[in-house]
Amino acid sequence: MTANAATASPLKRSLIAILLLASASTALAQNAGLRRSVVQKNDVSVEGREAVVARVEIDPGVQAGRHSHPGDEISYVLEGEGELLVDGEPPRHLKAGEAFVIPAGKVHDARNTGSAVMRLVGVYVVEKGKPLATPAK
Repeated sequence: MTANAATASPLKRSLIAILLLASASTALAQNAGLRRSVVQKNDVSVEGREAVVARVEIDPGVQAGRHSHPGDEISYVLEGEGELLVDGEPPRHLKAGEAFVIPAGKVHDARNTGSAVMRLVGVYVVEKGKPLATPAK
């Protein structure tokens, strides 16, 4: 804690702590070399669910990390190539122009096996109020 933070009011110290925790959780939520930017969120016709449209970028040689989503993922590869690793299934090679669907709760990973950034559009139809992705144990 800085000298300024130490002399700040209790409310200000609490706000600083909340901001630091939020920054740390955001940094932990995405591996270095992986960027997921939410483009839009909207309710869908299923009660308690929402659609999240995101732009995903994976740098060459980077692996996203095993994770799952609280709903279905529908993704389309815009650029690059990589490998989709879904638990219980053989690895699937993906390239620009291809798409994939991953059912809710299914543990999976993605790895950029190419020499350029792999860019995808991901649409997630997920339970509202839950994290978009949860690391697998």
